[in-house]
Amino acid sequence: MQKIGILGGGQLGRMLLQNAANYHVTTYVLESGKNPPASSLCHYFIEGDIKDYETVYAFGKLVDTLTIEIENVNLEALFKLEEEGLKIFPRPRALKIIKDKGLQKEFYKQHHIPTSEFYLIEHKYELNSYLNFLPLAQKLRNGGYDGKGVEILRDQTDFTKAFDAPCVVEKLVAIQKEISVIVAKNKSGDTAVYPPVEMVFDPRYNLVDYLLSPAQISEEQTALSKQIALDVMNALDSPGIFAVEMFIDVEGNILVNETAPRAHNSGHQSIEGNYCSQYEMQMRILQNLPLGDTSVIQPSLMLNLIGEPNHSGAVKYKGLNQVLKMSGVYVHLYGKHETKPGRKMGHVTITGKDTNELLEKSQLIKQQLKVVS
Repeated sequence: MQKIGILGGGQLGRMLLQNAANYHVTTYVLESGKNPPASSLCHYFIEGDIKDYETVYAFGKLVDTLTIEIENVNLEALFKLEEEGLKIFPRPRALKIIKDKGLQKEFYKQHHIPTSEFYLIEHKYELNSYLNFLPLAQKLRNGGYDGKGVEILRDQTDFTKAFDAPCVVEKLVAIQKEISVIVAKNKSGDTAVYPPVEMVFDPRYNLVDYLLSPAQISEEQTALSKQIALDVMNALDSPGIFAVEMFIDVEGNILVNETAPRAHNSGHQSIEGNYCSQYEMQMRILQNLPLGDTSVIQPSLMLNLIGEPNHSGAVKYKGLNQVLKMSGVYVHLYGKHETKPGRKMGHVTITGKDTNELLEKSQLIKQQLKVVS
């Protein structure tokens, strides 16, 4: 029986494990804390620091294949384990590029992948050299997630909130739409591409509010975005599943924003909305099985459930019973015991015949279902 290890025990690991139950595998999860979301669904849960060399190395020795559900892991241990023959998807060299947003942007430039103009800086005071670059987005090179680690600086008065750390400084793009394309590759070199989804962001927390699948874009933009995502994955030269987030600017140009080397929030709707979900696809990759059908079954909308403002503590789901009575609605709760403002606590997928129906139903759900303490 194949032993599969997952570094990270959050909701992405939890949903991967729900698919792992369909296969003849033994699953291991490494994560700090006693009850992370994935801990109740794996065969063996090990409490430990995924950023610690010795801990990650020892965990890798327990399994046949290793994957991640978060980028912030110890790379040195992964390189050593790979050198010793462990199968790791994505490969550590690809993860090294993606984990550092500066290396990631330089990678796009090197491989002629369209992306916004950028500079790399080490300290906050260097922003004064890029006044003609305003307005701009400043991103921490390491450690940012779920909207954290990003600041929009529109003029010099915003420099007071700037990060004083190694960062990427990007020219702000006049965005028409934000889309994401998930791509997959197994060890045999087979590839699969999901139809683009359209993301709408919550301005309070700079994370996805909801997404629509498929994206409401032209056939030409659909084809080009899928090709760009394939180009990114092929340049990374690694088996795995990758989410390539892109901007469509007001002139219709498609620019890569950033890439995630794992299953992603922009693919949650695939559980009900596509023939093969991103998690089923990841399980196939880990076992080098034929890749699944990425086609859309029917239009869908994925709504993130996040902690309400002014609510911190033991979680309660207000209005859950009413939402569960609705047809074409699928509620996914992540098993997190504590809520706080802006924390992802679950998601709801809605399926239907057209975009208007999906949007109307999503507004009703947003009014009824609240994550409170």
